[in-house]
Formats: sequence, structure tokens, C-alpha cells
Amino acid sequence: MSEMAEAIRQLISEKGYSEDSVRQTIERALKAAYKRTYGTDENAIVKFNDDMSDVSIYSRKVVIDGVYDPVKEIELEEAKKLAGDEVEEGDEIDILEDPKTFDRSAVQTGKQTAHQGLNETYKTSLMNEYKDKIGEIIIGYHQRERNGNIYVDLGNAGRLEGVLPVKFQSKLEFYEKGDRIKALIVDVKPTNSGIQLVLSRSDPKLVSSILEKEVPEIADGTVEIQKIVRDAGYRTKIAVYSKREEVDPVGACVGLKGVRIQNVIRELLNEKIDVLKWDPDPAVFIKNALSPAQVERVVIMDAEKRQALAIVEDSQFSLAIGRQGQNVRLANRLCDWNIDVKTVEQAEEIDFSNVNTVQTARNLFTDEEEQQNEYDEITTVAELPGVDSEIAEMLKQKGIEEIQDFVEAYDNGTINIEGVSKEALDKINELINENVEFVEEDENAPAEEAPVEESSEEEEEAAAEEEEEYFCPECGAKITLDMTKCPKCGCEFEFADE
Repeated sequence: MSEMAEAIRQLISEKGYSEDSVRQTIERALKAAYKRTYGTDENAIVKFNDDMSDVSIYSRKVVIDGVYDPVKEIELEEAKKLAGDEVEEGDEIDILEDPKTFDRSAVQTGKQTAHQGLNETYKTSLMNEYKDKIGEIIIGYHQRERNGNIYVDLGNAGRLEGVLPVKFQSKLEFYEKGDRIKALIVDVKPTNSGIQLVLSRSDPKLVSSILEKEVPEIADGTVEIQKIVRDAGYRTKIAVYSKREEVDPVGACVGLKGVRIQNVIRELLNEKIDVLKWDPDPAVFIKNALSPAQVERVVIMDAEKRQALAIVEDSQFSLAIGRQGQNVRLANRLCDWNIDVKTVEQAEEIDFSNVNTVQTARNLFTDEEEQQNEYDEITTVAELPGVDSEIAEMLKQKGIEEIQDFVEAYDNGTINIEGVSKEALDKINELINENVEFVEEDENAPAEEAPVEESSEEEEEAAAEEEEEYFCPECGAKITLDMTKCPKCGCEFEFADE
């Protein structure tokens, strides 16, 4: 069995098979040869050395006086010659078999069983290994092409093959035999000889994987990719944001003098890439998404239907639309909004009076004070920019609708709603910190600063009259409490206390 021992060592050390898989394969092969020779393998016993350096096969036979089945039984006298005089009738003894005495067809059957077993073991091992690598990048070389599909040599003695289907190829990329191909693993399929990896050069995850290797801030989580959309071969748009205010997410991805993003562009064979900042405010995000075009204004036409209007100067119109509508189409997918682009002149003809949104005709270039005043008006969780509407509704159903109610419950750790994760609650808390300013009342203020009790009823009424204005119900002209007739239209009226 020296040849068998050498084969075992080679399978374990050189081929990389596990001991258990080699043990099971050899055991099945020897039993298959035994069964081919004797018609059964019920009494076949395979034994391995402790160090797996050798293997033997035995026939387990019952000691009997008067053998009926020589495959499973042995005469008492013969058993004593093999195992000693202490053997008695009814005992079981293991008798070593020499595989060389097996029929030629039995040996062939054993070889086929072993070969098939090792193939299945190897295939299973590869499947388990590469299933965990779906979504990762792999590098191979153009081997051949058939029906437009490119077959990629990934090594491993031909047992690991990659295929780049036509539908997953980048539209402007062409390869010749032997060319290096870096692609994303999207699926794993078994084949007769091993496994086949389905590859992609058009998946947006390919861009994110390459970008992560080029940008340390993405790898360590400082900068996160919110979303990537691609028209593979032509243009990619990447929305990024940073958890730290002092880190510029776009600058981190582009790198000094554009070095980092240029490396990504080279890997994508000169595909254009727009890196832009994600913003929870849809108007701001839409403006960013239409880069490289400069957008003057964004009007949210219908928030429920997610329809928006981007207004640009004439010189920026073609850039905003892009060749064959590519730029605005990618912006639509990136923002998940239906964006219509108009020039300033075209927008002047649009009636914005019926726009179904609280942000009607909103000017993007408001100063910080105006933006802060707008944020101060937010009172409920559902009004927070960028909040998940489903989670806001679930909180409302549990009685947590107001911002103040959420903050108190969040700080106390009493929010426990099925389907709402801690990450989702943390995100809402971040949105509140970014968009809402809480004004605390000064409890230590001296009483004389607010002398409410000291004011008379007459003074209060006079102050109310000074603050409140009245208008004619007919023509709308301004009137006062001492009038009984409108000075403009002559309409008579009288004031009554409610």
C-alpha cells in the first residue's frame, strides 16, 4: 500500500484536500472495489493509520464450524491459524485483504469512485469558498469568446472558470486573448469539472469596491457611499457623505489633484465619474446630482409623487440634460426623483401657484439664517428632511409623533417598536441634531423681566387693537374700529365683540 500512502500525502499536502474528505473518498473507493469483487461491502472494514500515512481494507468474518458463506464466514480451524488458539466459534475476526487480488474491473470501479468522489469534494470546497466571495473583485485573463460571452481563466488548473456574459459587460470595453480582466463576482455555478464564477464589469458595486481600495476614508467608515448609479462604459454618479463635519467626502474620494479618482477611472477604462455630496434635503441633493451642470434653482413640484423641476441657465441646459438625456436620467436614478430640467426663460411661463408642496418655488440660495428659521418650524418626526416615512408612521402609531416626544423617549431608551432598529433610531436622532434647534427657557430669569400680572385689561386691549388689523369685507381696504362705513366702497358695517 506504499503507492496508496504516497497518494494520500499528495492529496493532502499538494492538492489541498482536507483529511476528512480524503478519508471518505478512499473509503468509498475501496469498498466499491470490494463490493465489485465479493458482491457486498457490508463486512468490509477500512482502517487508516493515525497519521493518515497508510490505509488497509479488511473482511470481517464470523468464526463458524461449517462455512456456508465464505465471504462473511470462516472455519474455526482456519481462524485459529490466523488469530490464535483462543479464537472460539461465534467470534468475529478481521482478515486483511490485498487490493491487488481484486478483479481488474473492481479496481477500475474503485478508481472511478475515487475520482468522482474527489471531484465532488473539490467542487463542494470551491463552492463553499467562493459563495462567500460574491460581491468581491477577482482578476483573471481573457481565455476565449463565444456568442459574445467572454470566458476568463482564473487559474486553479482549469477547475475554476469565469464567464463575463454580454449583459454584464461594459459597453465600450473590448478585450483580446490574454488581456487582464478585473471583474466583480456576482454568482457561483457548479460545472462538470469544477465551478464557474459569473462576473460583471457593469455592476455599480464594482466601482464601490475599487473606490474602497483607493480611499482609506471609505475603508475605515469615515466616508460612506450613499448610492451609485451607472451607465456602464459612459458615466457613473456617486453620492457620498461623511459622518464627521470636518471631513469633505467629495475631496476625500477625488484625492489631491484628482489622483484617487483617476486611478478608479483607469480601472474602468476612462469611464466618466461624477462624485457629489449626498444631502438629506431633496432640493439640494437634486442640484448636486445634476453636476457637472450648474443649477440655479430646484422647485419641488409634488413631494408625494417625487416630482421636481431644475431651473438652469441656457448655457447649462445641454450639460444638465447630457448626451441623449444621460445626465438627467442618472440623476433621476440617483435621487429617486422624477426631475424635469427647464431654462430660466421656460420656467417663467410655469404657474407655481398650485404646486403641491410646502417648499413651493423654494430658492436654493437662501442664507444660513433663513435655513435655520425653516428648520425651527419642524415639530414632528415626519417633517424631518430625509426621514424614512414608514418608520415615522410606525413611531406615530406608538404615540411618538412630536420631535420633543421622540427626544425624551430616545434619551430614556424607552423606544421599543418591532421593525424599527437601533440604527434607524440613531439616524432619526442625527437628523434632529442637524435640523432642529431647541430653545431652552431661562428658569432663573428675574420676575420683573416678565411683569404679566401688572398690566391692566385696558392696556392689553389697546395693545391687541394696535397689533390686529381689519379690512373691508367687500373691497379689502384697510379700516379701523371707529369706522361704520368703508372710505373706499361705502360698505356699511359694525364691529361686534366675540
